[in-house]
Amino acid sequence: MLRRVSQDAPPPDDITPLPQVDGYRLLREVGHGGMSTVYLARQLALDREVALKVMARNTLADEVSRRRFENEVRTIARLEHPHIVRIHELGRTRDGLPYYSMPHLSRGHLGGRDFTCDEPGAIAMAQPLLAALEYAHSRGVVHRDVKPENVLFDDAGRPLLADFGIALRRGFGPRVTAAGLAVGSTAYMAPEQARGEDVDGRADLYSVGVVLWEMLAGRLPYEAKDALSMALMHAQDPIPRLPRRLRHWQRFMNRALSKAADQRFQTAAEMRDAMRAVHPPRWLPAWERATALLDRRALRIGGIAIAALAAIGLVMAFWPSTPDEGFFRAPGRATVAAPAARPAHDPTESMLAPVPGADVESAVQNARNQIARQALTAPEGDNAMASVLAAWHAAPADPRVQAIIDDLAGAMQVRIVANLRDANDKAAKQLYERALLFAQQTGQTAGPAHAALRNAAATAVRSRFDTAAKQGNRKRAEQSIALARDFDIPPADVARWSRQLVSIAKNGAAATADDPGRGALSPRPVSRAEFERFAEATNRPASLCRERASLLRVLAPRSWKNPGFAQSTGDPVVCVSLQDAEAYAHWLQSRTGQRYRLPTAHESDRAGANTGPRPLALWLRDCGATCTQRLVTGTSWRVRGGPRPLQANRGYDDVGFRLVRER
Repeated sequence: MLRRVSQDAPPPDDITPLPQVDGYRLLREVGHGGMSTVYLARQLALDREVALKVMARNTLADEVSRRRFENEVRTIARLEHPHIVRIHELGRTRDGLPYYSMPHLSRGHLGGRDFTCDEPGAIAMAQPLLAALEYAHSRGVVHRDVKPENVLFDDAGRPLLADFGIALRRGFGPRVTAAGLAVGSTAYMAPEQARGEDVDGRADLYSVGVVLWEMLAGRLPYEAKDALSMALMHAQDPIPRLPRRLRHWQRFMNRALSKAADQRFQTAAEMRDAMRAVHPPRWLPAWERATALLDRRALRIGGIAIAALAAIGLVMAFWPSTPDEGFFRAPGRATVAAPAARPAHDPTESMLAPVPGADVESAVQNARNQIARQALTAPEGDNAMASVLAAWHAAPADPRVQAIIDDLAGAMQVRIVANLRDANDKAAKQLYERALLFAQQTGQTAGPAHAALRNAAATAVRSRFDTAAKQGNRKRAEQSIALARDFDIPPADVARWSRQLVSIAKNGAAATADDPGRGALSPRPVSRAEFERFAEATNRPASLCRERASLLRVLAPRSWKNPGFAQSTGDPVVCVSLQDAEAYAHWLQSRTGQRYRLPTAHESDRAGANTGPRPLALWLRDCGATCTQRLVTGTSWRVRGGPRPLQANRGYDDVGFRLVRER
């Protein structure tokens, strides 16, 4: 068997509480990985069991990456193929983690099936996977994680390719779900993917080759003790030799597992045709050819004697009568048949199937009453959002349903604007996220009511900033900028606000060109020795530090202690995030009693460029397109040019920082 993992193994007793997801009752965990957890859940509106995949918090750590991921899932949800697992719904858990739901396929995965004595079955299993990939590749989607655990079986025994959640559309670079992280399973990963390079459909075909090798041989082509060693073997080691009984597959595998993508099969159709053309050679001993068709389970159940008699019978039945007669023209036992055509009426085909006995008018009236008493999204089981969704699932085209959808969007808009006006930012953000989710679930993201809601929320945030700027209230202005990323403020507005923020002095007075209201900039960047004292005193963990999305860099991470080149204790510290730099400033303030902060772009420009044997860019406190990004300034040994935005939660090996001591 390929894998020994049970998809439905019971979870341990000490698991964390199940996430809370509106519209679902989570039953138990059925799978867990580094990027996500899969739960068996019951969708309440349709009273059906589904699989709910919830992304891990550290996988999508900021709102930008979460929305990028959600955009990719929407693209993947448009894939309509009989051998691709459908995505039913996309949303957020109550604590803001993205999830998507899909059919619960309880028949296990490919890793639980044995094809080591069944070449026709392995070929029949690989063909629908290649058909699914051919379809996805034609639409610009690369799977990036083809492996046995992602090939699931429906009740009819058909294989379906799952987990396109880390897929990649062409033109988006090597990162999708977790910016800066090369994803996939190293045991099946193409060499270029492990190196963090741009990949295309040929990387998926490499993975199919590994899966087919494992189905036929009962083991992987490369075996290593850890993920890094496995990735290096795929990237560097020669292609191994198959067992003698499978040597007729060697030429196929040499091409399928070529280190260079341009020497592999270029399309799924080309790989499928080559796979079909592989046949055992005529010189293979008859006994070996016959026993290759026996199921090992028959040997265990029937005993050696029965198996031997069966083998003799097969030899007699299928001995070639002419030189042109192929051995596999007529199978000697029931094998895994080619997948059947998709049923005309698949009960999981659509989320819009009517709910028996659903009373649309009653649900709509309940929603009106709940809106009137402002029970928009709470309490659970008695709120307008749940009632409207129930009505929509029952009759999505009903004019009464469309009207109540707009009414609820309008009520949410009024509440969000009021919360923003009263500085109740947490409640405003929570309700806005619920409104986005509601629009996605009802297909109204482009509708006029939802557009009005978004515009009203953005206008309220702009009003907050303009008022703070006029009053010289820097703290409130900074709070407004922080809200921008949550309320879809255009990047151009955020950049303008960030520039305007420089002129708002802390005491409310306008700053002058000669004195921006701040103290002197430190004469040199903070050193490794200085940062080390801070890190030891606070036990602060090192931030991720990488310049490109390479699996090898993730598995052998860089940090300020080991940036990838030699440094002395007096050299400027690098590989520290903006958050590290701000934490250092607070720690230094607690030790000295002086106030420290990062410089603005204006202050840094006045101080001149950073120079030295290895020139560095420097962190600034100014926001980029959103405040999850901050600007760095200066030409470094890696990059030439002026200020540029970088992610604030990670370090870079060409970026250090200086501090301003406030007067």
